[in-house]
Amino acid sequence: MRAVLEVLAQHGPATVPAIGERLDLARQGVQRHINDLIERGHVESRTNPEHRRSVLITLTETGSDLINRVGEEERQHLSQMAQDCTDQEIAAAVKVLQALNRDVRRRALHLHHRHRGDAHGQRVRDLHLDQP
Repeated sequence: MRAVLEVLAQHGPATVPAIGERLDLARQGVQRHINDLIERGHVESRTNPEHRRSVLITLTETGSDLINRVGEEERQHLSQMAQDCTDQEIAAAVKVLQALNRDVRRRALHLHHRHRGDAHGQRVRDLHLDQP
């Protein structure tokens, strides 16, 4: 739920599929989080002027206050960590972690597509084997 709040805080109102895409999560899972956040009063759905059957999810004032407070508490906590590291060392660590995250996601996507392609390719090969 926190990630959904962060997406909305950083990028503004969005559809459930758009939130799912940003988080690399299935729409159904995001919808469950949205439903919980609506129940708690942290987000609300509004009509989407660009698409009649789609709604936009937006932060409420309560949701905005919550994600801002959580972020501030986290920044305070993180400022106490790695105090023996310089700003440059921390910046280098962030750069490495971002690169690892990017490359792991690319690798996972490649494996996913290769797996789907192999399964499809095997079905095609099986069909050819059945023909005289």
